[in-house]
Amino acid sequence: MASTPSRDRFHGLLAAAAIGVYLLLLVGATTALTDAAASCAAWPVCGDGWTTPAAAAGWLAVGHRIAAVLVGLLGLVAIGTGIRAGVDRRVLAAMAVAGVLYPVQAGLGAFVALGGATPALSAVHLTVGLAIFVALVAALAWALERATGDPDDRPSEDVDPDPPAPTAAADGPTSGATRGDPTHGSVGAVETAKAYLRLTKPRLMWLLCLVAAAGMALAATTTGGLTVGVVLATLGGGVLSIGASGTFNHVFERDIDRRMQRTNDRPLATDVVSVRNALVFGVVLAAGSLALFAWVNALAAVLGLAAIAFYSVVYTLLLKPNTVQNTVIGGAAGALPALIGWVAVAGEVGLAGLGLAAIIFLWTPAHFYNLALAYKEDYERGGFPMMPVVRGETETRKHILWYLAATLVAAGALASMEALGLLYALTSVAFGAAFLYFAVRLHYEQTEKAAFRSFHASNAYLGALLLSVVLDTLVV
Repeated sequence: MASTPSRDRFHGLLAAAAIGVYLLLLVGATTALTDAAASCAAWPVCGDGWTTPAAAAGWLAVGHRIAAVLVGLLGLVAIGTGIRAGVDRRVLAAMAVAGVLYPVQAGLGAFVALGGATPALSAVHLTVGLAIFVALVAALAWALERATGDPDDRPSEDVDPDPPAPTAAADGPTSGATRGDPTHGSVGAVETAKAYLRLTKPRLMWLLCLVAAAGMALAATTTGGLTVGVVLATLGGGVLSIGASGTFNHVFERDIDRRMQRTNDRPLATDVVSVRNALVFGVVLAAGSLALFAWVNALAAVLGLAAIAFYSVVYTLLLKPNTVQNTVIGGAAGALPALIGWVAVAGEVGLAGLGLAAIIFLWTPAHFYNLALAYKEDYERGGFPMMPVVRGETETRKHILWYLAATLVAAGALASMEALGLLYALTSVAFGAAFLYFAVRLHYEQTEKAAFRSFHASNAYLGALLLSVVLDTLVV
């Protein structure tokens, strides 16, 4: 169904209402608002119920309540716009669920203000708020699917696991031109060093090290054990484990890499590095990683070994070539550094560490599906059953919204942790809103550039969120 101005306006209002609800949730979950509510223990304002706050902290609570009214009105406007635009019944049904729950949420907020925030009441308040947010994002995903999707965009479930290799012309002039065999000449020491560095997938290191750092910072708020030595050993072990995993991935996918334009210049695909040397290099990196983790504690070493094995073997050999859910299940590889960082400090797995790992796990599909859209033809040429190849681009774009919503829900749940404050809450809202904006634009534009913009927005969201965890827990 073609998009119209009224539908476009409806999508914008719905996205704004969802982010508004999310803002209320995360700010409401912070310690700052809890303290503010204690200075304004009345409803709807302070004192006898209609008195303005006497302290500056009380204005934060009052501002939160005013914002809740404005967001509620925004939601009503969105519903009215949707009805006039003739959106699907399931879209209206999801919005109706949010509309019914919203006054319930407001009532719970009044109870918190009047009687204080007990753990049980706070948990219910947060849960209902998250349910409202999920309902609004579900309505947005369905509305965008109907307005911008292609009903015939449903490729075959069958993906050729061994498609023919592209011709020399398709590979381009660089394919094979740098191969380090006698036919093409030798490769210099500098180029060889760059090739080995490339095996380690250094672009992944900064983000995964930040994941581990956030895990350590969170653990430090609940237990001791955060020292310079632990930090350096954990991050060093993380860098080496990422390098080992990347190297083994290059080894196992070298034949497929030669078929894909994005990867046909990789060191093993072009024979710059031999398989034997790459395996030795990977084993050395893995051994160094496990030695550093073991110095920290035994559980960190066990999780480090699990991370290397999962990415190198389970994901690369079993999941990636065989199931459309490879990206979803494979998210566990990126989530393990959060647990490693937590365990390095705490010595055991904790609930907050699992919460951080859940954010990474759910973020991975929302992040990677953008790349899968941009490189759809390349993944099809490689024989990988990625979501756009198997289920189509329309379904993939919808799943980006599903997993983005799930990521924000997990981040919202973690916001209830006492150590996290307004910096974490506002970072998640601001960068989550930017991610949502580009994900919505992807539905309209449906181009490679739009997919890359959404991909980079996902990176910015997670990087900023993790940095806010470190700053909120150790600095602010």
